[in-house]
Amino acid sequence: MNLIIDIGNSAAKLAVFHQGEMIDMEYDTNHELGKLENICERYDIRQGILSSVIHLNDIIDSQLKRLDFPLLRLDYKTPLPVTNLYRTPKTLGSDRIAAVVGAYTRFPGRDILVVDAGTALTYEFIDRHGCYHGGNISLGKYTRIKALSAYCDKLPVINPDGDVPEFGYSTETAIRAGVIHGMELEITGYILRMQQKYPDLLVFLTGGDDFSFDTKLKSIIFADKFLVLKGLNRILEYNDEV
Repeated sequence: MNLIIDIGNSAAKLAVFHQGEMIDMEYDTNHELGKLENICERYDIRQGILSSVIHLNDIIDSQLKRLDFPLLRLDYKTPLPVTNLYRTPKTLGSDRIAAVVGAYTRFPGRDILVVDAGTALTYEFIDRHGCYHGGNISLGKYTRIKALSAYCDKLPVINPDGDVPEFGYSTETAIRAGVIHGMELEITGYILRMQQKYPDLLVFLTGGDDFSFDTKLKSIIFADKFLVLKGLNRILEYNDEV
């Protein structure tokens, strides 16, 4: 069995894969992996992979060093099952490339746009030949809400959950509708622009935030919150093969 450790900006995920399928997943904090020991006791873990977009503190580093199985730490030197055309691979977030690998593993031979909506909103493109061209980074939902308050003195930090009218009828709904509708239109715009160049484009939507789209686009969109975890598992297995 494989253990997948994905440490993000807001939280961590621990997942167990067996024969290519995810059989368990736990959310954890990103400053101490409190569930790591328990999940290792419950499963016969043979190997693992670590992806982190933050600098690990001494607590997590010590926990990982105590693991009794080999742990692959994903970095820019790690062999990948796709061709990476990113010009600065050392600066490429491991979660970004893992999401691309996860999507291409499911649909090899297709042009794919991966949209990951979390702390950041990212767009990644991989072509039908398995060449990752790169992507764009924008602000995620919570980041946009916090930025408005930080840079606009009279705007509060609002709860992102609640009524989302077409146009806000209060400051709270104006911020929420502006942020959420703005993100939906941004994502839709990316898809429509990419479709002009790649008519058979597939779109994967992953991450913690949910969005709705025009019905004409729904047939090409696949939602998968665990795309990064699946990509990390594929990278681990690929490194067994090479």
